[in-house]
Amino acid sequence: MECRESVVSYLSWALIAGGVVYLWHQTRRQVQYGRYVAAESRCYPARLGWFLQEVPSFLLPLLLLLLTEEPHRGPGRTLLLCTFMLHYFHRSFIYSFLTRGRPLPLVILLCAAIFCSINGFLQGHHLLHCAQFEDTWLTKARLAAGFLLFVVGMIINIHSDHILRNLRKPGEITYRIPRGGVFEFVSGANFFGEIVEWCGYAVATWSLPTFAFAFFTVCSVGPRALEHHRDYQKRFEDYPRSRRALIPFLL
Repeated sequence: MECRESVVSYLSWALIAGGVVYLWHQTRRQVQYGRYVAAESRCYPARLGWFLQEVPSFLLPLLLLLLTEEPHRGPGRTLLLCTFMLHYFHRSFIYSFLTRGRPLPLVILLCAAIFCSINGFLQGHHLLHCAQFEDTWLTKARLAAGFLLFVVGMIINIHSDHILRNLRKPGEITYRIPRGGVFEFVSGANFFGEIVEWCGYAVATWSLPTFAFAFFTVCSVGPRALEHHRDYQKRFEDYPRSRRALIPFLL
């Protein structure tokens, strides 16, 4: 497959514009998901919903990888794409079957599935068919720093999800104060981990599509962390005063 530079550029800037619009939307209106879902919303079971919305970001890059001839892959391209796919493998086949979250509204599921499909194609196509790397790029400090951030962010994200999952027994909808790990510093530890993860990925790849994705992630989950923080403070009188919403010690 030839590189479709115009498509890559268009989709990347669409992610950036979409991030800005979604950020603005969340400042004006509460997004209906999780604890904020309206009673009349049509919803799907959490495990099925999470699987359906996340799996396109794993399957589309995998399909592109399998259809790309070996000489055009290169170890660097494959390594970076498999890093992206690792996150969505976990989200699709591990997290989705462990979650004890609330049912997902149909509109949220559809929007997330469309986003994951577009982004999965964008990241896969760009890395396999468009990205240009120098022969010595694998030895550069920026790549190592980016991978380190990605790994640290993914560990924080998975550990934080584990803490949240174990706050309730199967079938419960009770909310409790999360404690341990990065939750000792911020209310949105899982969101913080995901932001660190994708910012690290953007640093490692150093391209417009990955920076666009990282930017969209910040615009998407950042406001959720702030909303959760306010909700925790309203629910619990003994909520830790020193705990921030998203960024330890700052925000």
